[in-house]
Amino acid sequence: MNQERLMQVLLAPQISEKATYVADKYEQVIFRVAPDATKPEIKAAVELLFKVEVDAVQVANVKGKVKRFKGVPGRRKGWKKAFVSLKPGQEINFVDGGNA
Repeated sequence: MNQERLMQVLLAPQISEKATYVADKYEQVIFRVAPDATKPEIKAAVELLFKVEVDAVQVANVKGKVKRFKGVPGRRKGWKKAFVSLKPGQEINFVDGGNA
């Protein structure tokens, strides 16, 4: 795969209460990814950037919330998130700069 493309697939780690729970219970890490990213691209990008072995990737499309501004309904932009399962013994630590 094109290494330049892989650098653009992962947008940001998704850090929330739910993401922390998922990380502890299922040993998964959640990332916000490009809307056109595929599972093989996400797997290759995580392995390239964080030097870990990926077991599986699951993706979900998150719909944007409906909000109102001065009574006019509008919609936030939707995005895609990836649940990345790491092989046993693998870990990504965002506090120390990414490498475990």
